[in-house]
Amino acid sequence: MTDSRANTSSRTSRIIRARPEELYAAFIDPMALVEWLPPAEMTGTIHAFTAGVGGGYSMSLVYPESERTFQGKTSEREDRVSVRFVELTPPRRIVEAVVFDSPDPAFHGEMTMVITFGDVPGGTEVVFACSNLPPGLRPEDNDAGARLSLAQLAQRFEGSEASQ
Repeated sequence: MTDSRANTSSRTSRIIRARPEELYAAFIDPMALVEWLPPAEMTGTIHAFTAGVGGGYSMSLVYPESERTFQGKTSEREDRVSVRFVELTPPRRIVEAVVFDSPDPAFHGEMTMVITFGDVPGGTEVVFACSNLPPGLRPEDNDAGARLSLAQLAQRFEGSEASQ
């Protein structure tokens, strides 16, 4: 029997006016992560962070009280993830193994996220390539969340121009 999750993936990218080194640093700094990674009006809390291959972080993403259309994967308003750094190649590539802390088997399993930083005219193309999404995570929802996070990352470096 084959695991149908192996073919479930999403790919999201955005060009950000910043150098690859600056963008890469925003992925491995826990203070920066809580500022830009939680999508939209969600907030983030880092519970643990260890830099380096084999290290990683545990983070909660909390939906705002006003958000009634989403159900958290961990609890009513929380998505908690454990991320392990599989590869760190500054400033070009990060490979993460992501696991959702959820009582729902639809969110079990290890998702792989490959983040790349490529030079392009006007800045750096940041790409999130996610594979092996858990069956409860629709690729279009993962893409939407990644787009929101990338918009906030762009805002961090570009200011108000990023929303244009």
